[in-house]
Amino acid sequence: MSAHPSPPQISPQDLEAFWMPFTANRQFKASPRLLAKAEGMHYWTADGRKILDGVAGLWCVNAGHGRREIAEAVHRQLTTLDYAPPFQMGHPAAFELANRLVRLTPGFDHVFFTNSGSESVDTALKIALAYHRARGEGQRQRLIGRERAYHGAGFGGTAVGGMVNNRKAFGLMLNGVDHLPHTLDLEHNAFSRGLPAWGVHLAEALERLVALHDASTIAAVIVEPIAGSAGVLLPPQGYLRRLREICDRLGILLIFDEVITGFGRLGAAFATQEFGVLPDLITAAKGITNGCVPMGAVFARKSIYDVFMQGPENAIELFHGYTYSAHPVACAAALATLYLYQHEGLFTRARELSRYWEDALHSLKGLPHVVDLRNYGLIGAIEFAPAPGRANTRAFEVFLKCFERGVLTRVSGDVLALSPPLIIEKGHIDQLFGTIGEVIRTIN
Repeated sequence: MSAHPSPPQISPQDLEAFWMPFTANRQFKASPRLLAKAEGMHYWTADGRKILDGVAGLWCVNAGHGRREIAEAVHRQLTTLDYAPPFQMGHPAAFELANRLVRLTPGFDHVFFTNSGSESVDTALKIALAYHRARGEGQRQRLIGRERAYHGAGFGGTAVGGMVNNRKAFGLMLNGVDHLPHTLDLEHNAFSRGLPAWGVHLAEALERLVALHDASTIAAVIVEPIAGSAGVLLPPQGYLRRLREICDRLGILLIFDEVITGFGRLGAAFATQEFGVLPDLITAAKGITNGCVPMGAVFARKSIYDVFMQGPENAIELFHGYTYSAHPVACAAALATLYLYQHEGLFTRARELSRYWEDALHSLKGLPHVVDLRNYGLIGAIEFAPAPGRANTRAFEVFLKCFERGVLTRVSGDVLALSPPLIIEKGHIDQLFGTIGEVIRTIN
């Protein structure tokens, strides 16, 4: 570990000004968990404890922490061109990055840059609505999401998302949104290894929504190939392909939210390649810069882009964008990140380690309160039976005790989710699941 300056001391009063996202603020500030350094597979706390990162930061640090190549690229860019306006102007790195990205995603020809997964989702939804209007089918305004889905924190993403606590405080949000059922069924698929065999028929729920609303009113269906934030919900075998078939037949756009599954998490660059199903739009973020600089993207097929390229050449085709779209520093970080992914074989590393990872995860079967274990690539989930009278507490208890023992995990309700940096070694996997197993044996 290289030398770092000691972090400043933080008093309880210093914690108050920051309103923390998706956090129990009062609980955290009563007993804060502060990370001060990071390198490779590890964090260090403010008091110097070494913590194995079992979640790649927040599903995003795929190439590991503290990568010198990214830091140097960012420094060069800041001292060369710190900012360039993205409206009616451009800079070389934006075009270089767009071309590099479309070469990674056969079937996609264009990239629209955003600053986060939330912005990517809202951008894709707006593109879908504008696409149908440009084709003379402006009545296609309905959007279909899925229960227990997470599509970011924007109004559009929250509306098509299906996590109750993320929705209930914010009113009606967007009109004209409906939801498919989620794909988790413990009665049929508990302790499946990889994609579950049962459940392809769940895609047929789209036909029921079409019968209710009429296909001519539906603009797009958006799904995560694997739902991450809701607790790692896997698609049954053939499910995504069946959705694609229904959307094709009815003229509905299919959007894959690959903010989590993109950039090597499943064993291929993107889930569209891993599962052999081509959507019309892909949303991405997180791993695009290894979590170093905020950035997101929407990938579009040529057939989508070309619909907008009509009318006078001096007319703006899509009235949408952000001050920081294709920010030069973010582009530099992304280009350096892509170099690391490709030259270190990280797009396929999840596939190489997936069996070892799977066996380690499923070794926890039979431990107290464990009702399901789910995995694909380098993603895993441990689901606990709700504690009587105190649901959604067991996973959090495991999270806290693992952190005390030097392992960082992530909690979603009664689920402990795992998604380590792709540079993980077998010894790290042993430590991760060994610690989790020890902790599970101690909880009530």
